[in-house]
Amino acid sequence: MWRRWFAVLAAPVLAVGLLAAPARAADLTPVTSTLTSANPADNIPHAQDGDTKAFAEIGNTIYVGGSFTSVKAAGGSWTSRNYLFAYDRTSGALKADFTPTLDGAVHALAASPDGKLIVGGAFKNVNGVSRKNLVALDPATGATVTGWVGRSDGGLVRRTVVVGNKLYIAGAFHWVNGTEHSLLARLDATTGAIDPGFQIDASVARASSELVWGLAVAPDGKTLVAVGNFTEVNGQPRNQVVVVDLDGTPTVANWSTQRYVAPCYSASFPFYARDVDFSDDGSYFVIIADGGRGDGAYCDAIARFETADRGSAMDATWVNYTGTDSVTSVEVADNVVYVGGHFRWLSNANGNDSAGSGAINRFGLGALDPINGLPLVWNPTRSGAPAGTTTWGPIMWELWRGSTGLYAGFDSDGLGNEYHGRLGLFPLAGGRTVAATNAPTASSGYLYVGTGNGQTAKVSFNGTTVGTPVASAQANLTAAGAAFSVGNKLYWSKTDATAPGGSYLGVSMFTGGSVGAPWVGSGYNDWFNPATMAGAFYLDGRMYYTKAGTNKLFYRYLEPDGYIVGCSEFTLPSVGLNWGNVRGMAWVNGKIVYGNTNGSLRAVPFDEVAVDGAASVEIAPASTDLTWSSKTLFFATS
Repeated sequence: MWRRWFAVLAAPVLAVGLLAAPARAADLTPVTSTLTSANPADNIPHAQDGDTKAFAEIGNTIYVGGSFTSVKAAGGSWTSRNYLFAYDRTSGALKADFTPTLDGAVHALAASPDGKLIVGGAFKNVNGVSRKNLVALDPATGATVTGWVGRSDGGLVRRTVVVGNKLYIAGAFHWVNGTEHSLLARLDATTGAIDPGFQIDASVARASSELVWGLAVAPDGKTLVAVGNFTEVNGQPRNQVVVVDLDGTPTVANWSTQRYVAPCYSASFPFYARDVDFSDDGSYFVIIADGGRGDGAYCDAIARFETADRGSAMDATWVNYTGTDSVTSVEVADNVVYVGGHFRWLSNANGNDSAGSGAINRFGLGALDPINGLPLVWNPTRSGAPAGTTTWGPIMWELWRGSTGLYAGFDSDGLGNEYHGRLGLFPLAGGRTVAATNAPTASSGYLYVGTGNGQTAKVSFNGTTVGTPVASAQANLTAAGAAFSVGNKLYWSKTDATAPGGSYLGVSMFTGGSVGAPWVGSGYNDWFNPATMAGAFYLDGRMYYTKAGTNKLFYRYLEPDGYIVGCSEFTLPSVGLNWGNVRGMAWVNGKIVYGNTNGSLRAVPFDEVAVDGAASVEIAPASTDLTWSSKTLFFATS
């Protein structure tokens, strides 16, 4: 059992079986993602003791805040520097002239529109003068900007977010600039003056002390999401999460979720919603959590919600569980959901402090596809700390996208299998682009149907009628079951006695009408026994499939970048169609085209929320020339 953030507790077992379909966002289609390099930059300074919690960037200078006591440039010597320092973004050299003096940890940094450095934290004095937990500094020298009037009159300032000329702050305070504001407030970023039009007050802790721990504001400035230890906001019940409409007079939005109400493990985790961030376009936000297990709760999980949705009992679009390991920070940037924490696996809903079926190894850092939450191929790990340093701390405090890459602030000394004291940078340089990949979108092409071992029939198809079958030998397509196209690749079930479940989901190149040799024969996609699928197709990050004799349409998430199959099985609601009789499926221009046990070929309009079998029509009857009753049926354009 590994050390967790708050306590080590006995974990109740949660059976993860067949799940109902989660919420489905409209028009949720694959996107092109830009990943940073997984190799941390070598010229980044190091901090010693404590941790780093916050970053900001002004011009060519990077500012780093936390609870550390000394710092050094890469290859340099340690110098005493408490809580806040600055360095040159290009060279990595420390800024010797930036020398503010604080008497407590820095938790939050932001740049004002006029270039001041706004600092929030758990300090009482700055540069020898009382400045409780909030101050603006000269970015060159660290001197206090005396004309900036923002003050937190007690408690912690945990987050600072600047949007336009508005400064949003969150923490454990109850007074700002001498006026009552409970845990949340808004100020003029240039002057520090309080905004009296913003009166959103969170209160009533679940247990222990009330606070807002995470805060995000949509890029358009119209929506705010806060997470933390509270159960009421402006007198309305909001447990750990609140959405605020900022367009016009700020008001608590008609949005609530039950997924952060139940306790995780015990009172040792008084709250577990730890951080939140919006996508670059503001269309969704992601909440991360620690806590262990909970009855219907998103404990130790990453969850995506749609910004425009309103109502009560809101469920996430998708959820990625770690298997009872903490997630403590999130940054959504460039169509990637980056997460950090004290986890060992992602996509581990079947695990309980161990790797369950479908778990993906990710040691403290991961990058997720925003449309389904599955891991992308990005695995730097929180490792590489030398002997005598801290090898593995419980918290990754911050992930933050700067102009040149993704910054990480944490409480240990290893990153990417190298020494990196308490902070690191994953640069955009050396990263890669993950292209949006989906099922073939053409309205006409060819249906391939298995006719024997290594044999298929190729049949032209215009969406409504089929042509004359032509024999198409496929020497590599042996012991084949369900098959489906994704981009220029064919995924197909291959029976193999050496695979743990007796089969695996192979991947082959498919070009010029020819199936290449399969790969990926173990690990990510052999554990769920794909031979049980009687037909399958891929669309929008999901692998849909049927099972012989079972009247359900199933799906799992599937990530083409790494060929990863989701650990949870869901069912899509449907009526009027016996899925147990389906043999082979393909998605063609908005319809499921499928074979039947009676040898006929049929089609039904496909709705990713529910399928109405009453609209099913026959395309081709059973014939002596070709039976459509084959698990191997797929659509391609060549």
